Amino acid sequence: MNFKEQLKEYQTKVNQELEKYLKKQECPEKILNHAMEYSLMGGGKRLRPILVMVTYQIFKDDVQKCMPYAVAIEMIHNFSLIHDDLPGIDNDDVRHGKPTNHKKFNEATAILAGDGLFNQAYMVMSEDLKHTKLEELSEKLEVFSEFSNAVDRMIAGEYMDTEYEGKPITEEYLTYIHKNKTAALLRLCVRMGAILAKATQEDLEKLTRYAEKIGLAFQIKDDILSEEGQEEILGKPVGNDKELEKCTYVSQYGLQGAKEILEKITKEAIEELKEYGEKAEFLKELAYYIQNRNK
Repeated sequence: MNFKEQLKEYQTKVNQELEKYLKKQECPEKILNHAMEYSLMGGGKRLRPILVMVTYQIFKDDVQKCMPYAVAIEMIHNFSLIHDDLPGIDNDDVRHGKPTNHKKFNEATAILAGDGLFNQAYMVMSEDLKHTKLEELSEKLEVFSEFSNAVDRMIAGEYMDTEYEGKPITEEYLTYIHKNKTAALLRLCVRMGAILAKATQEDLEKLTRYAEKIGLAFQIKDDILSEEGQEEILGKPVGNDKELEKCTYVSQYGLQGAKEILEKITKEAIEELKEYGEKAEFLKELAYYIQNRNK
């Protein structure tokens, strides 16, 4: 099975798991529940939950045990996208080729749909913790703590991104924004998979370095696509970063400079996987996928 077939298989598995958590019952807040479903099931690459699963499978086969945490991270990711698109932040009208949540519903519903997905992520993890055997509790509590810290860092990075729109910025602060806004959650995904599988500290450190590099690569590629991507493929407008005067790797280093940095850190990420051989082949291909994606 080639990488694209494997990716599709993982995406299908994630979607099946997410379906289990949709709120379909008749109730006074059914429009809010529909708004949550609209964003959660509205598309996307599902890279974050897939990273949890694939990292876990380097060490163990019973991947179902990590699924509540894979599901939770996708809920948090979609919460962040709903809020990112709001008029007060990026003011985007289109996401995955469809109207953004606040355009489909309204701004108040979108804010609350994001809040709902944020809270549901913690409900999913809490329910899993409630049924966890004592010998597995330590790893899951560690993951729960890291999860909360990573979400905190994502929010901090988003704030910094909005705060520095149209302002000069240092290389240090640009890296700080990207490491928190985007890379923190990708780093978390890999660490969750490794911790839940009871990986050694040495393995955790190597995989963390891989995750930090692909997290930064993901954001740099987003910056590049915002400059030269095709709107019909991306499913969202091109050029918003420049219009909002956002601090990006393209604005800081130029288009070619950003591409060179992207290539360098992708190679460095793959280097961290050498000792895992075929078990890490998907993670290796995923790094190339991030570097070469067109949406």
